[in-house]
Amino acid sequence: MDAMKIMFSSLLFFVICQHMLYAQIENVIVENYYISDSADATNTIGGPLAIGSKTYRIFVVLKPGSKIKKIYGDANHALKILSTAPFFNHTEDGQSFAKDFSKSRYYNNTVGLDSWITIGQTTKSSSKTYFGVLKEWDRDHSFIGGFNNDGGSASVQNGLLKNTSNAIGIPLFVSDGMDTMSNVPTSWANYGFEDISTGEDTTIFGSNISRSFLISNNIGLQNSGVAGVLPNNNHVLIAQLTTLGDISFELNLEVEQIDGANKKVVKYVANNQVLLTDEIFSPFLKYPQVCGCKDPNYLEAQSNYACESKDSCKTLIVFGCMDTIACNYNSKANFNISTLCCYVGYCNDLDLKVVCPDLKIRDQSYEILQYEVFPNPAQDQIEIQFVSAVHDQTFFEIYDSYGRIVNKKNKIVASRNVIDVKNFENGLYFIRIFSNGGYVEKKFVKI
Repeated sequence: MDAMKIMFSSLLFFVICQHMLYAQIENVIVENYYISDSADATNTIGGPLAIGSKTYRIFVVLKPGSKIKKIYGDANHALKILSTAPFFNHTEDGQSFAKDFSKSRYYNNTVGLDSWITIGQTTKSSSKTYFGVLKEWDRDHSFIGGFNNDGGSASVQNGLLKNTSNAIGIPLFVSDGMDTMSNVPTSWANYGFEDISTGEDTTIFGSNISRSFLISNNIGLQNSGVAGVLPNNNHVLIAQLTTLGDISFELNLEVEQIDGANKKVVKYVANNQVLLTDEIFSPFLKYPQVCGCKDPNYLEAQSNYACESKDSCKTLIVFGCMDTIACNYNSKANFNISTLCCYVGYCNDLDLKVVCPDLKIRDQSYEILQYEVFPNPAQDQIEIQFVSAVHDQTFFEIYDSYGRIVNKKNKIVASRNVIDVKNFENGLYFIRIFSNGGYVEKKFVKI
């Protein structure tokens, strides 16, 4: 049975992970970009920034060759970005969309910590257009923070945004997480961010009202498609968020991916409560990510976990036949393989003598299961008539031609049984009588 166990373990692994075989989203990374300090708090231009405010950047990790074309929320899948405290937005020079920043704005006071949304691009299109990268992969160092910064309203010597805390990794004045790329996206469009009457952004990315959450079923930002700056590390920046609180989000994306010799656009969603035929659930798009058992050798394994938690894997799978009337019923099994089950007269092409060597006189079992079904064809009812006495634990099931159970009785005690079939659709049916570890099947036609 070891080979069979390996086979079914592999099958289970396929069932659990098949949604990932063609999925292009490999992960979502939340980078600790910066933590504001007392020097940053001296600035009053653009609104106050509390000491200890954290700036996060959200990167979607794609397989090479794929591009993000749209971030959205729709009727079934809301776009959600939340914090336990309001988000910081620079009231004078901030932007809702990072693509609208000129490079020179980032030199000013705390503009570099503004909260915004994007698809890759972080400055206006020009001879050098910048895109987001993880700070550790930034090849051209920095134009933000420290000696690059103007020092804000207090003209702080050597500038602002120069915190060197270990919690943020590389300081901003060393690496700002922005690098150039020649493939600049076109066809930018958005909806759901601006108030129709005023034209102002009323979401967490607008600067007029301080907000701590965005939840929308009718919102979107899109362009012609963006891949990562580094082709083999296809990370696409989609948001920068600054807040004193803890963040959470649910993202939905349209991704252009390679489909053989062609390309196609696929929707990836963070919630699978409603999943349409053109949508793929990705557990990575929800943050904090839900962790659990992903090892297919355990019953607790599920496909909707984004990360592994070994403590969640508790019950090793035991394959076997869990049908109590089968001659090889396994009381220790917890994962039923119906094709392993053997019955008198039916053993899935397996050798009954080998599978069930302790089975008692099989001829007697055949005799117990001798019965007649009439009339055949039938219109209103059929009758099951046993040739010999009915034993304990005898029952029947009737299947249609699609294998669906249309009638059953859990216990038969009489030798003559009448079954109403007048509401059955016309066609071929199979009746199985189970008894003493086996069953015998007969056919009848409803007309």
